[in-house]
Amino acid sequence: MMNNSIKTLGELKQQGYRSRSIKSELRENLIENIKNGKASFTGIHGYDETVIPQLERAILSEHNINLLGLRGQAKTRLARLMVQLLDEYIPAITGSEINDDPLMPISNFGKEQVAQLGDQTPITWIHRDQRFYEKLATPDVTISDLIGDIDPIKAANLKLSYADERVIHFGMIPRANRSIFVINELPDLQSRIQVALFNILEEGDIQIRGFQVRLPLDLQFVFTANPEDYTNRGSIVTPLKDRIGSQILTHYPDSIEVAKTITAQEAKLQKNRVCEIHIPELAKDLVEQIGFEARNSEFVDSKSGISARMSITAYENLLSTAEHRCIASGESQTSIRFADILGMIPSIIGKVELVYEGEQEGAAFVAERLIGSASKTLFDQYFPVIKKLKHEDEKDTYDGIMQWFFEQSSFELMDDGSESEYAAALNDIAPLDELISTYMPMAIVADRLFIKEFILWALVEYKKLNKKRILKGFEFKDSYGAYLSNL
Repeated sequence: MMNNSIKTLGELKQQGYRSRSIKSELRENLIENIKNGKASFTGIHGYDETVIPQLERAILSEHNINLLGLRGQAKTRLARLMVQLLDEYIPAITGSEINDDPLMPISNFGKEQVAQLGDQTPITWIHRDQRFYEKLATPDVTISDLIGDIDPIKAANLKLSYADERVIHFGMIPRANRSIFVINELPDLQSRIQVALFNILEEGDIQIRGFQVRLPLDLQFVFTANPEDYTNRGSIVTPLKDRIGSQILTHYPDSIEVAKTITAQEAKLQKNRVCEIHIPELAKDLVEQIGFEARNSEFVDSKSGISARMSITAYENLLSTAEHRCIASGESQTSIRFADILGMIPSIIGKVELVYEGEQEGAAFVAERLIGSASKTLFDQYFPVIKKLKHEDEKDTYDGIMQWFFEQSSFELMDDGSESEYAAALNDIAPLDELISTYMPMAIVADRLFIKEFILWALVEYKKLNKKRILKGFEFKDSYGAYLSNL
């Protein structure tokens, strides 16, 4: 590592500074990490055996990279983490618009500085965090924005004609020389703008208003793209795609455990909560399972994808729902209730793209269906499968619960019920304790109330019980009793 207190080119030479391209810099630092067993992409979960090895191979190959995947698959996060593979500081000629390397200047300004001042050329040090440039591709992006244009004000101030190269105003890409440059949603970039990137990627030539400026720019390009964009909004032109060395496919988490880890890491949970909230593990599983159900739902457009942000914001809303209830009741602590899951609906409907059938049913209906489907999936993992048909003399695991509800006129769980009222109501259903002790014996005491309510909601999904919304809560009945009530 160079001493960033060095102020002149001469001192830099004395220290034995060696110029290297950004791709070589990334490659050599990655090699060091691999040798030392140090992870280069921390905070990314579920990609250890898939995306990250491919990305590291692309860096070792010194390729420009395209990360292709649906929304919410950490594409931009991966690109930003590449910054950690850069040297902490690099030297540049002071005053250079394009971060000229003191030993290998490429701009007129940089060359003139070295020619005039020699070893006294002043240098400045650039931190790696300043070497990351990001541009969202939109249809209104112009070549001037990315590459540059003639600057008439500069021409007037310097009393130069438009034929002089010094009147050029550099765009974002030249100013990102010796940096990582990310273009997000590449297919949204107009084809003619994509064409302008050809030579930059391959030869380093840029042309501005007729100027053939030879600038061997030193850049690490990272592009991101969504497969949906290829048909809906645009495409990556073939010659540009051909110049991108590696295209890496990203994906969603393949297990609830990985998804829970991501949500726990990314969710913004307030540290000044008024109430202490216990979160049962099953509730966390349910939040993630809703996302898995959405990706397979007939009502949801699978091509659009279900972002990990849905689970993250849903989890935040779940805790806020419990906190709101706790504050209103004047208590200091609470536990997540299954009814609190409904507080996640605003986060769900804002993150799913519905197909025609889903639009017809309505977003809120689809969200409730997803919650119901997630409940059934998790219920089947812990408890015996509920058969639609059974023999007359066949014993049913849930007969005790059905009998309890048959003997009750009604059972209600109120939205604003206190902790003691909520516990007393659920603990009154004795068959639930036996069911949990048999099939979930490892469940901790603090989780049992949530599990009991979860069982009731799952039995409703399987039509073993009937649930009805009342003024400030939910009423549960056995199906036969509910049928008679309706009559």
